[in-house]
Amino acid sequence: MGAWGIKALESDEGLDVVDVLREYLEGFKNKKVITLKEIINLMIEEGMLGETFEEIEFLYDNTAIAISELYFDFKENGKLDYDDEDEKETTFSKLEKFSSDKKSLKYLIDYLTNIYNKVPDEDGERELVDLWYDDGQNPSYEEWYNHLGSLIEKLKAEYGS
Repeated sequence: MGAWGIKALESDEGLDVVDVLREYLEGFKNKKVITLKEIINLMIEEGMLGETFEEIEFLYDNTAIAISELYFDFKENGKLDYDDEDEKETTFSKLEKFSSDKKSLKYLIDYLTNIYNKVPDEDGERELVDLWYDDGQNPSYEEWYNHLGSLIEKLKAEYGS
């Protein structure tokens, strides 16, 4: 796990989510609106998310968290600041709206809650949680776990509004 912070977007796998989204958006010249549903479906199609909650994998967990972070980055900043500085034509800065629907919010709430509750895979583990916990040796675990809890609460607030 190549990570330089507690956020999923501060990891190699999180940047992979950004790259998949960038490639998708580049297929539309003037796309100004993106939806949570669209991104979730894209990540499932691209093999970045499992098709069911029973498919538990490090990459899928990280992707679900990264999608939530992207959503709140846009909600809080009015933009996604992931354009490549070398690009002549920006991709993310064209987006004017990032919308959600109850079903997509519920999907992310349930997904992140399963991670938070350490629901295990068929081998009895939750790799993402185990990597962060690192047998109690990772001083950033509590901060990461609190970040995950915060995302869940923010998603629940969005769902309720």
